[in-house]
Amino acid sequence: MVSVRVHLWFDRQGLEAARFYAEHVPGSRVDRVLTAPDGVPGTTAGEPFVIEGVVAGVPVTFLDAGPDLRLDEAFSFYLLVDGQEEVDRYWELFTADGGEPGQCGWCTDRFGVSWQVVPRQLEELCGDYSTAANLRTVRAMLQMGKIDVAALEAAHRAA
Repeated sequence: MVSVRVHLWFDRQGLEAARFYAEHVPGSRVDRVLTAPDGVPGTTAGEPFVIEGVVAGVPVTFLDAGPDLRLDEAFSFYLLVDGQEEVDRYWELFTADGGEPGQCGWCTDRFGVSWQVVPRQLEELCGDYSTAANLRTVRAMLQMGKIDVAALEAAHRAA
């Protein structure tokens, strides 16, 4: 059987990240924690090494394997939410304690994982980019950090 899962490399925070997502993102959990055996580069024997879990229904392996590789924005979780209240909640959650805001709904959490916090309204208002209203919505979104649903709706309605 073939399967695909996300695989994220951490220096030493994989278990902490997995537990954080399990606590705050619905449909997330930590399933298994394997400790490092002796002799694995970038690890300490007996410390968390491979953490298996789920983030919002997506299987994820968190690997605590040292500082050799770093996460960046080339990979992100696309978190589709419903409305401004959820945008605000997740944006604040992910940018707290060392996370960083970005452009167009992107932010990076304190573990270095990039997230796109996207309200379903953005997808609805952008449609297939075929109308002037859709394009106004996209242009408005491109000027934002955290997505502002009311501003998107206003841009969509503008004549």
